[in-house]
Amino acid sequence: MKLAELPHYLSDSTIVNPEVFERVATQSVAGVTSDSRQAKAGTVFVALGGSRTDGHEFLSSAASQGALVLIIEAERQHSIALPDNVPVIAVNSTYKALAEISAALQGFPGRQMRLVGVTGTNGKTTVTHLIEQMLEDQGHKVGLIGTLGQKTSKRKAYDSTGHTTPMATELQEILHDMQQEENAFVVMEVSSHALEQYRVHGCDFEVAVLTNLTQDHLDYHKTMAQYWQAKALLFSRLEVAEGKQRSAVINLDSDYAAEFIAACPKGVTLYTYGIQAPEANVRIENPNYSIAGSSFTVITPAGKADVKLKLGGQFSVYNALAALASGLALGIPLDACVKSLEKVEGIRGRFEVVSEKPYVIVDYAHTPDGLENVLNAARVVTPKDARLIAVFGCGGDRDATKRPKMGGIVERLADLLVITSDNPRTEDPQQIITDVISGIQRFDSARMMVDADRKQAIHQAIDLAQPDDIIVVAGKGHEDYQILGDRTIHFDDREVVQDYVRQKRQLSSV
Repeated sequence: MKLAELPHYLSDSTIVNPEVFERVATQSVAGVTSDSRQAKAGTVFVALGGSRTDGHEFLSSAASQGALVLIIEAERQHSIALPDNVPVIAVNSTYKALAEISAALQGFPGRQMRLVGVTGTNGKTTVTHLIEQMLEDQGHKVGLIGTLGQKTSKRKAYDSTGHTTPMATELQEILHDMQQEENAFVVMEVSSHALEQYRVHGCDFEVAVLTNLTQDHLDYHKTMAQYWQAKALLFSRLEVAEGKQRSAVINLDSDYAAEFIAACPKGVTLYTYGIQAPEANVRIENPNYSIAGSSFTVITPAGKADVKLKLGGQFSVYNALAALASGLALGIPLDACVKSLEKVEGIRGRFEVVSEKPYVIVDYAHTPDGLENVLNAARVVTPKDARLIAVFGCGGDRDATKRPKMGGIVERLADLLVITSDNPRTEDPQQIITDVISGIQRFDSARMMVDADRKQAIHQAIDLAQPDDIIVVAGKGHEDYQILGDRTIHFDDREVVQDYVRQKRQLSSV
């Protein structure tokens, strides 16, 4: 791409210094970056605004390192100093411009494959994996992008991405690589941050999926209205055109279902699912839950079928319904959808049973709704005379209003509570714990323990448990690290549980 072509790919752009632009217009664009340290000859530098750093403060640095052109926010044009020897283009949104340029440089791979986007507060990872399984069983090559990283049918090991939905530059590179590997489909978790920051701009989604929507990320979005409006962008941006089939899969049991349905453009095919709503297109009857999984009869526009999942809990049934409805939207037969769902053994860190006698379940639940769901699921399968023990904490530098709510939920649903740290980040772990405790109505030392050391807290829960008890270790799930201040250490709940159980069994056998 020549620099002269760049404005054609940008929305609402204005060249600030046309005479400087014309002098280098025939030069080739070698890449794009929002990190001034990565700027070099031929690079487009895009100045992103942020809560901690502002790319507009590094324009001179990027220019001195050889950046070919600088992209700035139009509203900042007259309030910042601009280098006079480098072309400058002003746009309404530099986040959108970053996505537009990234997609153009990679040949718009997000328009060459069939894309499924899954958004929601909880369940995104499980739903994307279930859809991936259904598509692969139909003989398709599939790319997967989400919380666990990115992988393809060819590359089964995850490569880390750092974000649930990568930044636009990285995302477009990943999509390009997936296209080169001849993947027909990409199934992607789409976060609210990604939607608001245009990270998936240039991605033409065939199916958009809503799992649910409950409180999360209010440190960023501030209100639930702003949060759901960000999520709804996945649906309102569905590109409907002649010859294109576009579908929305929406959880009708969600309090925000009506808002998401209203966000869909005319011409989008709607699939609804639910357990409570009798009018849902995809719904169930005769549910049964056990520690080993769930079973039910599913009713769909394509007929009825009995389903036996190896995934436990009612929330897993919701995830399966979301995936099944997506499969139907993609033209997969009902019996094939069911067969694929029944094959899935489990998703790492999602209601994952990592030890027995006592059963220990590790789950990523880190929101009030997620924690309530996993504890309710565990309660259903806890033997009558056994206890449910919960080990949990809350993350630092995140929405603090969740903390007392999560404390109250665990007090109500668990028999024993062990309150500990999650990822404290730069906050004082004891202050986070204090915030959690503020939501507990009655602090009973006979059923509540506090230990900021997460490893010791997990050990304490195992020591307290009887063979038939069930322990839920919530909050980190698949994560294999813990962020303490400015340090990141290796920490995996599953390893901690299994190592300690192994030690206890060895000692008891001596």
